Amino acid sequence: MEKKFRITVEGRQYIVTVEDITEGGSLIFPEPGSMHVPTTVTPTRAPTPHLAAVDVNPGDELSPLAGVIHSVDVVVGQAIREGDKLITLEAMKMITTVIAHRPGTVTQLFVKPGDVVEAGQRLLTVA
Repeated sequence: MEKKFRITVEGRQYIVTVEDITEGGSLIFPEPGSMHVPTTVTPTRAPTPHLAAVDVNPGDELSPLAGVIHSVDVVVGQAIREGDKLITLEAMKMITTVIAHRPGTVTQLFVKPGDVVEAGQRLLTVA
């Protein structure tokens, strides 16, 4: 006996076909009424984590997406031009380059290679 199911894994939906190959009965599809299901089930949700509010300054370069810092290509005190490569990060096996949006001098670094960052997190400051 085959039956189709729609399952969701990490937000992506898949349609799968399952075949019951047990002899003399069905372990996958039990007879109606053969399983006890509690009637007073209260669904619970995990609490949503809240990120601390961070003041964003005009010279801050923010992470465009969540990922892992792959490399930091500047140092504090380094003069940069608009379009210079600042940081690369990896997300879902893709490398993304963060480039300077304005010229200036790097005054602070908030990350190092291997750090996990969230989208919108401050990476460095340019003055």
